Amino acid sequence: MTTIRVYEPALCCNTGVCGADVDQDLVTFTADLGALKDLGVDIERHNLANDPNAFATNDTVRAFLQVAGSEGLPLTTVDGVTVMTGSYPAREQLLKFAAVATDVIPAGIIALDMSEESGACCGETGCC
Repeated sequence: MTTIRVYEPALCCNTGVCGADVDQDLVTFTADLGALKDLGVDIERHNLANDPNAFATNDTVRAFLQVAGSEGLPLTTVDGVTVMTGSYPAREQLLKFAAVATDVIPAGIIALDMSEESGACCGETGCC
């Protein structure tokens, strides 16, 4: 199984989704990470403030920090290989990294076919 690890800069809490001024990128990434975990993907995030040992014990991450510093974070690795730096991956990218089909719908989500062909929306009258 593919392992995805995201090494983040020091955040106020484990997710960074706290306080009065929340970064929307962190909110989105937290939701995306949860959706992938629900699909069984081996994905973890490490916050420099709360989990410095994860940074210190990983040769790839340690070397990255020596060159780019914490300003280069977040750093995303797949099976130990750096695949992205400087920003959080989107859900589609995470699914690609995990080799999961991008049309997978997370558990608990119901897909409604609202296409014209289904007749669910426009019906015979053509009016929604």
